[in-house]
Amino acid sequence: MAKKKDTKTALAMNVQDRELGPVLSEKYLSYALSTIMSRSLPDVRDGMKPVHRRVIYAMMQLSLKPETSPKKCARVVGDVIGKFHPHGDQSVYDALVRLAQDFSVRYPLVDGQGNFGNIDGDNAAAMRYTEARMTQVAQLLLEGIDDDAVDFRATYDGETLEPVVFPANFPNLLANGSSGIAVGMATSIPPHNVAELCDALEVLIDKPDCTVKDLLKHVKGPDFPTGGILVEDRAAIVEAYETGRGSFRMRAKWHKEELKNGNWQIVVTEIPYQVVKSRLIEKIADLIVTKKIPFLDDVTDESAEDIRIVLTPKNKSIEAELLMEQIFRQTDLESRFGLNMNVLDGGTVPRVMNLKEVLQAFVDHRQEVLVRRSKHRLAHIEHRLEVLAGLLIAYLNIDEVIKIIREEDDPKAEMIKKWKLTDVQCDAILNMRLRSLRKLEEIEIKTEHKDLTAEKADLEKLIASKSRQMTAIKKQIKELHEAFGLKTALGARRTKIGKAVDTVDIPVDAFIEKEPITVICSDKGWIRAMKGHLEPDKIASISYKEGDGAKFAFHAETTDKLIAFATNGKFYTIGADKLPPGRGFGEPVRLMIDLGNEADLITLMVHEPERKLLVAADDGRGFIVPEQEILSQTKNGKQCLLVKKDAEARVCTAVTGDHVAVIGKNRKLLIFKLDEIPEMSRGVGVILQRYKDGGLSDAKTFVLKDGLSWLSGGRERVEKKLKPWIGQRAQAGMLPPNGFPRQPKFGGSSS
Repeated sequence: MAKKKDTKTALAMNVQDRELGPVLSEKYLSYALSTIMSRSLPDVRDGMKPVHRRVIYAMMQLSLKPETSPKKCARVVGDVIGKFHPHGDQSVYDALVRLAQDFSVRYPLVDGQGNFGNIDGDNAAAMRYTEARMTQVAQLLLEGIDDDAVDFRATYDGETLEPVVFPANFPNLLANGSSGIAVGMATSIPPHNVAELCDALEVLIDKPDCTVKDLLKHVKGPDFPTGGILVEDRAAIVEAYETGRGSFRMRAKWHKEELKNGNWQIVVTEIPYQVVKSRLIEKIADLIVTKKIPFLDDVTDESAEDIRIVLTPKNKSIEAELLMEQIFRQTDLESRFGLNMNVLDGGTVPRVMNLKEVLQAFVDHRQEVLVRRSKHRLAHIEHRLEVLAGLLIAYLNIDEVIKIIREEDDPKAEMIKKWKLTDVQCDAILNMRLRSLRKLEEIEIKTEHKDLTAEKADLEKLIASKSRQMTAIKKQIKELHEAFGLKTALGARRTKIGKAVDTVDIPVDAFIEKEPITVICSDKGWIRAMKGHLEPDKIASISYKEGDGAKFAFHAETTDKLIAFATNGKFYTIGADKLPPGRGFGEPVRLMIDLGNEADLITLMVHEPERKLLVAADDGRGFIVPEQEILSQTKNGKQCLLVKKDAEARVCTAVTGDHVAVIGKNRKLLIFKLDEIPEMSRGVGVILQRYKDGGLSDAKTFVLKDGLSWLSGGRERVEKKLKPWIGQRAQAGMLPPNGFPRQPKFGGSSS
């Protein structure tokens, strides 16, 4: 009872009265630092996160060398979580699996046996079924770890030690890249080619004051394990490596494969990094079903060990480059990989480095490892030389040594006194076997002593000279270059460096199947597209709703744009491919464009970009507008002719001559030169003809020498003697020639 009371008292004494805000800040900061330091960001020196470092170190302790037999991954994972990494076994196994995937890691650190997943996104088999061992690259990272090359620290339970960082005789950070999301920061580093990195490292050692641009003469850009083509602008690449932040635009590698009868298909052989092939194919198939890529007929996955995705076009009329451009825009066959070289500098300070800083950190680490290994070796040599010196004294005085050992109670003290030997030398003499007391052994000791003395002198010079250290590092880098050169199977560059891809303006009709149609629009605005170019008699026989009739009928192609001009002075644009089919009576055009009930269509025609139009309102004002200025990007249309409150647009006709004929509702005709009308893209316009009453009825342009034509009673009539009606713009005009219809219209010009 007293014990429980004492416990409660002790707990009560530890209670602190603190505000919640500061406590949360303090604890969250601790969590953030733990995530940054121990999970998410790689060390700039060896390019590894703690979990990857622990996996490789555990495999080293299990002697899973490239030349030995692999062991079950469950054994490796068990050692990792039991000795070094107190987290879930699945997370450790996932890290191990990734190190073995040649489509995830440019230079794999683990040689996996069994199912380790694939580029389709399938997971690896359970750890009890798979086996693993280290690769040569992993051994390079560990090279010298037993020679006091790096510091060790206690594991989480304090029972053993683990390396703080690997000696890393391999530029792993840039070679294999890294990615991770910490608290408030992230890292994203793409893989690179080791041969190119070695060239850059040599330049950096020879010219420490070189710039990032100098290094980029050798480092061409990322080298992803899945290949692909880098199509980023060179200036953007330079800026990314200079700042440590940017992105790289990647595209799949493809070619056009010719088939029989002039047909062809597209074959994709490499896809961008970290794109899951199965999801990519599902996305393309979905785009085919939804007809967002209308000229693509089918996608087939014919991949085995190599990737082979076959894209079949609907017909051979489309250009393969344009089809691929459309696919690139809508799928992950084109993707971006971000660059954010946010790493742990010295294993403690997170910061964003540029390319030169990352390479310099690697060189500095290699220099430190070289010096530490040299000092470690020097200590062993000095110990061995001490032993050999004692052994040589023993050989020179072998009889006395034997006598002392046989007769003295404390032979060790006697030998120290007689020949001034050290404890180490005495122990070596006393531990010497009788078989070693031969003349040949003495010669071997002298030879070894001579060689070690020379090696000691070299090591002392190396430790004292930075230039010798840099020379030694360059030698290591050259050996690395030979092992992973561009001509080797593993070292050959996989990602091709392509030209930067400019934004391609794909014509709207590039992916619309070109077919002839006949556009039919009724008087009440019901529009449809009949297949083919119908003859006039067939057009005349088309039926309409009761109370409705024909208004517009003309030939077009599905790739055309249609322009509609309404009484509100607006131009509307309609894609011919968007028209409803000819079955039934069609659909109201007002549903396709935002045309209010207060306005009506005046003109509907095929858009011709080089053409010019004469537009005019019934108050007699108008102007000429280039047709390329009137296209609308929205259903709301584009305001062109600004009509006054009591007026409305009346005329829209193509400009095809040198004179203009204008007739009012009062049946007065005026002809004047076309150049008297200004060319504008928007406005009220100028007065074409003056009226005392009524307003503008119709207008048309024509060639004066050919005469003025009009329709009367279904027949065309032409008048060439037009001098009485020729005048200046804005005059009233006079009554038209005999035979002109009572309805003041030229016929066919505005409808």
